[in-house]
Amino acid sequence: MLAMQLKVQERVAAQNVAVQRAEDLTAQLREVEREREALAKEVENLRQQVADLTSQQAVYTGLAEQLEELRAAAGLTALKGPGVRVVLDDSDRPWRPGENPNAFIIHDEDILRVVNELRASGAEAIAVNGQRLTGRSEIRCVGPVVMVNGVRTTTPVEILALGDPHNLEQGLRLRGGVVDLLTMYSIRVTIERKAEVIIPPYKGSLQFEYGKPVVNP
Repeated sequence: MLAMQLKVQERVAAQNVAVQRAEDLTAQLREVEREREALAKEVENLRQQVADLTSQQAVYTGLAEQLEELRAAAGLTALKGPGVRVVLDDSDRPWRPGENPNAFIIHDEDILRVVNELRASGAEAIAVNGQRLTGRSEIRCVGPVVMVNGVRTTTPVEILALGDPHNLEQGLRLRGGVVDLLTMYSIRVTIERKAEVIIPPYKGSLQFEYGKPVVNP
């Protein structure tokens, strides 16, 4: 009888241990499941952060590219590419009695004619004796001296233009155009097509003293 009671007690104890073990395993499984869900949420948050950062990076990259394009359009950065090199030099022909000697030297209007023709022929950037031309550039005579961007220019005058070399040269050589006009006064003109020209950046001030931005309401 005693032996039977001991066996029953042992069996009950074993069952209790099994039940406790099952409850412990269930609790552990629930804890693992909670941790898994927490990790899944963390992974999703990280993915969202990466997506947001990627989107922001794309925006910043786009803005940086737009800024660089605006800087190039404003002449604030150097540019390189195909184009032409034009050199203007005073006439070396002795003038005859009665001729105006000023007609045989380079003036601001001569440079302006060449620059305007280059622009009309598709030049994307132009420099005159190393001075980048922008919307605020001036080419003018001050006495016998030609000034470009407020800087004194001497002959020979080198004009670099970036664009399609063929179109630029053809524009300058139009019959009755700027080259014909200059050579009529024996002004020396040479035009070279170049696989690459380097246009330096504008070095003057772009600050406005009187103008203010207009903000749309």
